[in-house]
Order: sequence, then C-alpha cells, then structure tokens
Amino acid sequence: MAGHLLRDGYVLSGEPAKAEVIVLNTCGFIQPARDEAVQGMARAVALKKRNPRLQVVVTGCYAERSREELSARFPEVDAWSGVGDFDRIVPILRGEGFPARDRTFLYSDRSPRALSTPAGWAYVKISEGCSHDCAFCAIPLIKGDYRSRPADSIVREVRRLAENGVQEVNLISQDSTFYGRDRGLRDGLARLLEDLARLENLAWIRVLYGYPEEVTDGLLEAMGNPKVCPYFDLPFQHADPAILRRMRRSMDARRGLRLLEKIRTRLPGAAIRTSLIVGFPGEGRREFAALLAFVREARFDHLGVFAYSPEEGTAAFGLGDPVPSAVKEERRSVVLELQAGISGSILREFVGRTVDVLIEGRSGGRSRLWVGRTRRQAPEVDGLVFVRAPGGRLENQIRHVRITSSATYDLEGKLT
Repeated sequence: MAGHLLRDGYVLSGEPAKAEVIVLNTCGFIQPARDEAVQGMARAVALKKRNPRLQVVVTGCYAERSREELSARFPEVDAWSGVGDFDRIVPILRGEGFPARDRTFLYSDRSPRALSTPAGWAYVKISEGCSHDCAFCAIPLIKGDYRSRPADSIVREVRRLAENGVQEVNLISQDSTFYGRDRGLRDGLARLLEDLARLENLAWIRVLYGYPEEVTDGLLEAMGNPKVCPYFDLPFQHADPAILRRMRRSMDARRGLRLLEKIRTRLPGAAIRTSLIVGFPGEGRREFAALLAFVREARFDHLGVFAYSPEEGTAAFGLGDPVPSAVKEERRSVVLELQAGISGSILREFVGRTVDVLIEGRSGGRSRLWVGRTRRQAPEVDGLVFVRAPGGRLENQIRHVRITSSATYDLEGKLT
C-alpha cells in the first residue's frame, strides 16, 4: 500500500495529526488484536473530528471479517477495504468504485514497495492464506485457501532487495513449510531456499512460521546452507494429546521431542522458537502439567504464549470458553517464568564466544552502544545484542562481536 501511495505522489508522514490521509491496517486474528485495532480507529476518528478534511481508511483482516459491525460503530471512516484490495488503495482514496477481488491477495515483484523496516533487513511474503483446519484458527475464514507466490517472482524481489543493501530477508506466510504444495511441488520451500542462496549480496535468509509436521529431510538439508539461518519457527501450540486432538493438531510431546532432537543433530546450534496456547477448552491441571513438562524438556530458545481466544466460525467455537480468564493469565505467566529461566541459561553459554551480528542502529541515546541480532534471533520477536563500539557508522553491517555478558533474553558484547 505504501509503495502504491508513494508512486502516486503521496508522501509518508510520521505525525498522524498533520496527515491528510490515515490508512489503518488491522488484524482480526484474536480478541486482543481486535481491541488494539478498535483503539487505533478511535484515535483516527478523533483526529478526523478536529480536521474534517482528513481521510480515514480502515483495511486488513478485521475490516474483512467485521465490516458491517465496524462501519456502524465508526461511521466517520471514509472507506473500508478487505484483505484483497491492498493494490487498490489509490483508487479507494479517490472514491472510485472497485470490483470484488479474490480475498487471497498475492503481491508480486512488480508491485511497488516501500521498505518499512531498518535498511539491513526485510520481510518477503511467499504465500497467502491457509488450507489447514486447526480448530482454533480463523485465518482460513479471513484469508482463504493457501496460495503460493511463483518462486521466480520471490527470487526477483529478493535480488532487488539485496542489490539495494538488504542483508537479511525473512520469508513469511501463514505456513511457510507448506510453500509450493498447492502448485504440486514437493519440498517447495527447500527448493526456494536453494534458489535464494545463490543470490549475490545476500547474507542471511530466515524462515518464519512453519508447521512441525512439515519439516522434511529436504528442508533440513537446504537449511544447512551457510546463507540460511538455522532458525526454526515451529508453533507446537500444546503438548497434551487430548488437547491437540481437539485443536486438530497432531504433533504431541513425544513426537515433538523426537523432531527437536533430529533438528539439533542435523544442525548443531540451531535456534528453535515455538508458540503455545494456554486455556484451550479441556485444559485442566493434568493437561497443563503436560505442557510444562514439554517446555522444560524441549528447552526452546524462544517461546511465545497466548491465552486462548474463542473465534466465531472456527471448529472450537462450539466448545465454549470454560477456562476462566484469570486462570489463563496465571498459566501464561507460569510458562513464561519457566521459559525465562531456560532462556537465561542458554544465553549464558554464549559469554566468551564470538558471533556474527547484524547491526541495526544505535541503542536509544546511549551513543557508544549499538543494537543488532545474531542468526539465532528473528526481528521484532526475539532478544537483541547490545554492542559496545567506538565511533563511526555500523548500520547495516554484519560484524564479529565477542559476547561479554548475558541477561534473560539479550546479550551484550564488543566488536572484536
């Protein structure tokens, strides 16, 4: 959307109060995300009341899912668009009509793009939608079935990013390990990684969000390439077999631990992130204890925990929401406290080692302290490395850093 706007002569502003247009891209996945979107709409509408000429457009998943409800609540919004209209943002602002679109929107390398991340790294979306039927998830209802981008389009986009100075690309989708299956490809993600690893000027390739059940030997082989970060983002969601059957997931603790052992054997030093759901219907003390035992034995490098949110239209919605919110939050805190101890012990092992760090910029006002990430840390969700260095410019450089201390989630070091 930003790329289309810039190409049409718009200028991006960091100050909403001085803008002529506000485009709010919403998430509709779970209730906390919808609450955040509503707060954003309220702020935008408040600005419009002070400046009637301000245009407000609300787009994205929440607008796709609940347009009638939201438009009744916020009649001041000028236009609503769903998940299939991102390339139509300029006609929408002009008030032109636009036809119904396939909701599974795929941009291509021909789409204009504005890089909204630091200059050293970028996200590249490799597919849209999802064809799984996890009982708790509304993504297929919002985004439609899984559709892979053509591999040559992805390669062209990544090549252009690398030529413009991007060191790291983060491949993302609702399920990256499914890539290519809708096109009849076997090990499509592995083949894509092999193609991308041949590009010059590109240092790191990272894969975000896959399914544990879809990690193949071919993928493990492809991830052994020096350009591919040995980083696995594999949401297990839970560990108890009965809960997983209700979730319509199949990777229980026993199979999960075998997979983790296989990954760590094939790729020593691999970093593994997971996401878990607590408070799913049927989760009692025994089921929660099984989840804790799994986390304790798995020793994930990174972990996120979400309290279950019942989503209308999903298979689990009919199960109700029997676990009280206070119990969900208590269980979430217990898992995070357990993970904090695991994370801290893993990071202590890095003290004294020298690692490669992609420097993103200075750390706030601390002029001699820079901030960056290792190959084991994904942007925006994992910890950071704080680097002591003399003056000069280090942004967008991959430098050798000797780790001098560690905390629960972050590391600190100095340039070698």
